[in-house]
Amino acid sequence: MYATFARRYLFVSMLIAACFAPPFAMRGAAQGGEPECFAIRGAKIYPVSGPPLENGTIVITRGLITAVGTNATIPPEAWVIEGKGLIVYPGLIDSFADVGLPAAPASAGGEGPRAPQGVSRGPEDRPATTPWRSAADEASLTDKRVETWRGAGFTTVVSAQKGGIFPGQAAVLNLAGDRAGDMVVRASVAVPVALQPSGGLANFPGSLMGVLSYVRQVWLDTDWYTKAVAIYEKNPRGVERPAYDRTEAALAEALEERALVLIPANTALQLRRGLGLADHWKVNAVLYGGQQGYEAANEIAAKKLPVLVNLQWPEKPKDADPDAEPSLRTLHFRDRAPSTPAAFAKAGVKFAFYSGGISAPKEILKAVKKSIDAGLSADDALRALTLAPAQIFGVADRLGTLETGKIANLVLTDGDLFAEKTKVKLVFVDGRKFEVREPARPSEPPKGDLSGKWKLSYTTPDGPEEATADLTMASDGTLSGTVTGKRGTATLTTGWVSVEKFSFTVNILLQGEPFDVIFTGTFEKDSMKGTLAVPGFSIDFTGTKPGAQLTTRAEE
Repeated sequence: MYATFARRYLFVSMLIAACFAPPFAMRGAAQGGEPECFAIRGAKIYPVSGPPLENGTIVITRGLITAVGTNATIPPEAWVIEGKGLIVYPGLIDSFADVGLPAAPASAGGEGPRAPQGVSRGPEDRPATTPWRSAADEASLTDKRVETWRGAGFTTVVSAQKGGIFPGQAAVLNLAGDRAGDMVVRASVAVPVALQPSGGLANFPGSLMGVLSYVRQVWLDTDWYTKAVAIYEKNPRGVERPAYDRTEAALAEALEERALVLIPANTALQLRRGLGLADHWKVNAVLYGGQQGYEAANEIAAKKLPVLVNLQWPEKPKDADPDAEPSLRTLHFRDRAPSTPAAFAKAGVKFAFYSGGISAPKEILKAVKKSIDAGLSADDALRALTLAPAQIFGVADRLGTLETGKIANLVLTDGDLFAEKTKVKLVFVDGRKFEVREPARPSEPPKGDLSGKWKLSYTTPDGPEEATADLTMASDGTLSGTVTGKRGTATLTTGWVSVEKFSFTVNILLQGEPFDVIFTGTFEKDSMKGTLAVPGFSIDFTGTKPGAQLTTRAEE
């Protein structure tokens, strides 16, 4: 018994000690000892607001762009960066994500008096509704994705909580700062709405029709609340006081600040329904999803609604029945979806890109390249990652282009942004310089494919545990995916396969602090083994493909 207690104490102590180790504390900060003024000289500059500048110069002073041009004067105190062979772009914007936010709570139920433990009997219980939650208030630099998104050239995200019908209010966040508040560029820019039923048929709303009715009722209640409060505040004497409702108050304040309402719409049917809902709800709407927009581009253009396009293009599910034949319409959708941005550009629809379910930020640009291959111009693709989202969310006066007076968010690459072998070399966020260094990895190609779902088994001082690794391996051996266990789901931040060896890293919260857990080992066709490690501590693990196990047993 004492030995077990000692092992647990040692395990927790090591985790706590590692959480506060100096190396981790410095990873999120820019390189120290730098001046407040930089000049990038002799680079090719894509300002987006105008034509490219060959052999241009851009000057950054105290976090702002103070000069851009071919003859820009370099201040004597500037730290000069030689830009020969480099291309400078505005910092990229992921227009709808949850990067920079803590994990969502286990339950997204309402807080009505008759809604214990998330059970709702009617709209008055406010099921799955938390619009008072603010991404600006909950922003956190400890999210490991802040660093990985920044390393891929993304300097800004429009971030919002996930889960529920009204999960919270989105904010524009820059991916750097000394404190969480430094990240906020603009708060409460949008109110995302989801149209998924919050529970079974016994729990309101248990169907799509119920959700649509509930959302409509919320807008009506909010409108009534706004008018009732205005009347009461003007002359409260002799007037019954309006009952305070947290949902209505939060939404009324957001809409008064001209927050957008984000409506989910991915298929052609949903897009047409979204156009109708925007009119019916009488809100300033933006559609998100948009992948089947090639069938409705002209209708969307006529309504002049912007669209956020999900870059996680439809594909065959990893766990799909290999003998199942997809419908012709499904195959057509998978083939045509990347052509939607080109259709939008042709029709005059304002659109921006967002990462959707893509967990490795470097895959985002690869997904954009699919749209370019399907007919979208490179200039329109760049605009959809920079100026277009800034315009949609009302921050184009400070982000989205390289112009004098704007926030100094820049990305420097060694080639065309959408070329396969291009690398991000430097990133500036709010004028702070971050060097992007590729982690060392073997160069030998993999001898097998690690893609698929793996059941991982290991023993901690608390006893045996299991997790599921859902991995995707690119042709060059790069790994992406997730690991799901008792502590939740974590996204791979890095990963590679070389010959029969592999390594991947996930970031999880332990003792309230983010922590890198590194899996390394070797694999054969349907099995793997190795170690998982945090600083100062490691344990062995094994992995198998469950489907392969069943096949083996059947054969035996």
